[in-house]
Amino acid sequence: MSSATSTTEAYPLIQTKILVFSDTHDLCIHCGDLTEESKLDEFRATLELLRAVEAPLKLVIAGNHDFTLDTPSFKKKIEEASPQIEPELVAKVYGEYEEAKRLLLDAEKHGIHLLDEGTHHFTLRNDAKLTVYASPYTPSLGDWGFQYRPDQGHKFDIKEGTDIVVTHGPPRGILDRTSSRERAGCPDIFAAVALQKPRMHCFGHIHEGWGAKMVTWREKLTERPSHFTDIDNDNTFVIEQLSTMQSGRFDTQDDIKHKKERLNKYTAQRYCDTSHRDGDSVEPELGQQTLFVNASIKGDDDIQLPWLVELGLPKAGITEVNTKTIR
Repeated sequence: MSSATSTTEAYPLIQTKILVFSDTHDLCIHCGDLTEESKLDEFRATLELLRAVEAPLKLVIAGNHDFTLDTPSFKKKIEEASPQIEPELVAKVYGEYEEAKRLLLDAEKHGIHLLDEGTHHFTLRNDAKLTVYASPYTPSLGDWGFQYRPDQGHKFDIKEGTDIVVTHGPPRGILDRTSSRERAGCPDIFAAVALQKPRMHCFGHIHEGWGAKMVTWREKLTERPSHFTDIDNDNTFVIEQLSTMQSGRFDTQDDIKHKKERLNKYTAQRYCDTSHRDGDSVEPELGQQTLFVNASIKGDDDIQLPWLVELGLPKAGITEVNTKTIR
């Protein structure tokens, strides 16, 4: 696969194809909930699927359903189970403590990398340099994995120069509405992303929020950024979401026709793409815009397809400490 080079910034960028969950891509990202019930057989099935994706680098994070990857939560669930579960049955279905994590770590030989919370550096096969911040944590009062109390918050320590943020949950106010129209995103994630303005933030968790949106930031941010105060709404636009794909009660015949045409196109190619909107190229402007992608492919609609994103990434120079080179 050839990678075009762009010079829209002070240094050359390398166009990089990113499959956010068929073709060959430079990078594949899975935004968590690798399983339904955190069973070993589910992890094995997901790894088989990821091995089949033709990309040299596949980044995955855990989600709240993957509670066996969160050992303290796993232990707590077993200890509090009523009636108690036989240890032999737990080991057979869910594995021993850390067993599921070992499965994923062993898959690194297939290009599959489980990202713990924090910053990770990669040099891609197309010689692009990639800096990723990852976090599996979501706010909840439940007892699943990687969760924190909403009233206590969580620190998302995104560093300056991060290209892509991968979280399981959405930021507050962006592609985070539930079926009851409530906002379910995290304000702490929004504030952290707004302060660093990465090229892309991808996530899942809220299935009904599937879609992509290009957000333009206000020139001056408030002390505590929020979706109410810090988005330049005049220059922010939705690329696609469920409401732009489904027929609505107020749609004209032309609206319905155009929606069907786009849906047929996406269904035929088996992904939605963010590279063009109304015939124009879509590329986030560094430091001014962030592309947000809710990649929840699990939903009640067949139209919730994976996303194919093309981003310009900086060219790799001197290899940094802790940078993984993918060949």
